[in-house]
Amino acid sequence: MAEAHQAVAFQFTVTPDGVDFRLSREALKHIYLSGINSWKKRLIRIKNGILRGVYPGSPTSWLVVVMATVGSSYCKVDISMGLVCRIQKYIPDGFSPYQTPQTKALLSMAIFSTGIWATGIFFFRQTLKLLLSYHGWMFEMHGQTSHVTKIWAVCVRLLSSRRPMLYSFQTSLPKLPVPSVAATIQRYLDSVRPLLGDEDYYRMEMLAKEFQDNTAPRLQKYLVLKSWWAPNYVSDWWEEYIYLRGRSPLMVNSNYYAMDFVLVRPTQVQAARLGNIVHAMILYRRKLDREEIKPMMALGLVPMCSYQMERMFNTTRIPGKETDLLQHLGDSRHVAVYHKGRFFKVWLYEGTQLLKPCDLEMQFQRILDDKSPPQPGEEKLAALTAGGRVEWAEARQAFFSCGKNKAALDAIERAAFFVALDEEAHHYDPEDEASLSLYGKALLHGHCYDRWFDKSFTLIAFKNGHLGLNTEHAWADAPIIGHLWEFVLGTDTFHLGYTETGHCLGTANLALAPPQRLQWDIPEQCQAAIERSYQVAKALAEDVELYCFQFLPFGKGLIKKCRTSPDAFVQIALQLAYFRDRGKFCLTYEASMTRMFREGRTETVRSCTRESSAFVQAMMEGCHMKADLQDLFRKASEKHQHMYRLAMTGAGIDRHLFCLYLVSKYLGVKSPFLAEVLSEPWRLSTSQIPQFQIRMFDPNQYPNHLGAGGGFGPVADDGYGVSYMIAGENTIFFHVSSKFSSSETNAQRFGNHIRQALLDIADLFRVPKATN
Repeated sequence: MAEAHQAVAFQFTVTPDGVDFRLSREALKHIYLSGINSWKKRLIRIKNGILRGVYPGSPTSWLVVVMATVGSSYCKVDISMGLVCRIQKYIPDGFSPYQTPQTKALLSMAIFSTGIWATGIFFFRQTLKLLLSYHGWMFEMHGQTSHVTKIWAVCVRLLSSRRPMLYSFQTSLPKLPVPSVAATIQRYLDSVRPLLGDEDYYRMEMLAKEFQDNTAPRLQKYLVLKSWWAPNYVSDWWEEYIYLRGRSPLMVNSNYYAMDFVLVRPTQVQAARLGNIVHAMILYRRKLDREEIKPMMALGLVPMCSYQMERMFNTTRIPGKETDLLQHLGDSRHVAVYHKGRFFKVWLYEGTQLLKPCDLEMQFQRILDDKSPPQPGEEKLAALTAGGRVEWAEARQAFFSCGKNKAALDAIERAAFFVALDEEAHHYDPEDEASLSLYGKALLHGHCYDRWFDKSFTLIAFKNGHLGLNTEHAWADAPIIGHLWEFVLGTDTFHLGYTETGHCLGTANLALAPPQRLQWDIPEQCQAAIERSYQVAKALAEDVELYCFQFLPFGKGLIKKCRTSPDAFVQIALQLAYFRDRGKFCLTYEASMTRMFREGRTETVRSCTRESSAFVQAMMEGCHMKADLQDLFRKASEKHQHMYRLAMTGAGIDRHLFCLYLVSKYLGVKSPFLAEVLSEPWRLSTSQIPQFQIRMFDPNQYPNHLGAGGGFGPVADDGYGVSYMIAGENTIFFHVSSKFSSSETNAQRFGNHIRQALLDIADLFRVPKATN
């Protein structure tokens, strides 16, 4: 077989004259090219490390400083004020046969120049860090920028004007500040006031006061100490205790999904679409490795932390009995593929060259054409990643720690990412509302055994050419995978393209070895463990109700005519919808980001406020004048925007209380206040999905190239999960999830309440509704 021949570097036979070695030139060539490619990557990383380490300086600026020092010396001007002479005295005599007074002088000038250059870089970095610690600009009214903010903006632009690499700003980002206990508790009490009656609120006030006066000062000292020592006082604990120590299934409970363009389909050829997309993903990974991706900037000025992007590829969550761990590799040259119960390994490179899209299309088509049946226990093997973490850890240790099972599992876990070739066809048909929900369900959990939920992400290709992602949550948050997805979809459609028949451009190399089928030896005990995990996952998947819909009457454009933030508008509508659905208010979670700080991830915005509840109650009473309702709405909107800004600038509530709780556990200190706060259920968990983080195309020129965002499962058994994408000027996509097992929730009913709430609020401002 051709692939076997290519895989063997040499062969030998025993003859009467001795051993006869026969070298395979082609195989040795591949080994040589692989080594060259590896060294190239190392050199690129070293070069990037140097350039990143001296930013905002550069080797050129160092050379300029050296030349200025040397030039001034020849002009008999000592700009070093005698330091060069002092340095020259400390250079030992005779350490080099070529040493002369001139070389000693040049060396001392180079040392002095390097010191001045490094001092300048340090000064610029500290100045930039100080400037980035200023957040007053976030709290200023639109169009009313203060003189201080204008001066600050000019200074930031000057210090970051040189073209940065992806991680250039990392060491210049400020650390996440630890809020004062008094401020956090005051904000917490304010957030729960609309949820508690007078007696319960008074009891919570007493618990909070006792905690603030007695327990909190000691815990706060440890937290401040950690903030001095660690890059971020929250993120490592958040990753470990919220994600990696969770023992419940990842599927539905943690992983989330992202959808394809829903109104256009570049091709209906499944293998061709996958060929372009996988090629685009590896192009993105190459840019990531070379740090050629521009760092995200708020307002095009303030850099965001990029550290989450490091583990986007070549990353797998490894199960453990008590805690999982994230395994990240420096490189991976293949992807793992699942199709009709079989696992394959597909190489992405030939030597040092990335396979062309048409080559990848051919490889995926070979898998689709393969008629071989699954091996015993292979079809539902991935259900282990969908069930309980302890059960998966035990099965992994018992059945996958040696032999061919370990080799096959390594091929999956060490892959760049996982690919699922589905036999079903899913897409969004605007004439069939249920189609979007079915599409979302397929991405969220599929059949429970056809996604590898441990991989950083699974790329899912449906039979009709539509795609989607299922993403593990521990390594990064949704905006990070969204950045990749925008690049990939834009590159696929506007740069790579297809032939008239829907195939990838170019001519495939037919000599490429076909994909490698992974081999398993799964005993009956392991098959029983797989079946148990599958039943757990199946019950979980069947319990999820998902209602996805496109809201067509209006979008961001008309919301702005209400003179309010689009996010605040939707969040207040969600409060009105929930009250109509359940007849009460609930603790509401909205995710915001803290990436303006080093290694920042997320913070919670508690969207149910006194102001929003006052507006909702006034709407429900139905006897207030529109002017009064407008005033209440604006107050609620302003309060929401203020809370969001506080969360983004490190003055949130929940991450601080979470860390205080962890410190109390480490110290063995009991706190009734913290115990009660951390046990409160989030019955309404919400998130806005970002879009157009990178401008791959003009949305005004291509209005139908819309992604529908993505979604996640409900956080509470009797609650809702709501994600939404304000997709341009004229539409909003919603993804609403709940559980069938709860008699109190119904995703479609709540979705209808959301629709009506949006229309009712728009009607207050007499916003005309666009025709569908």
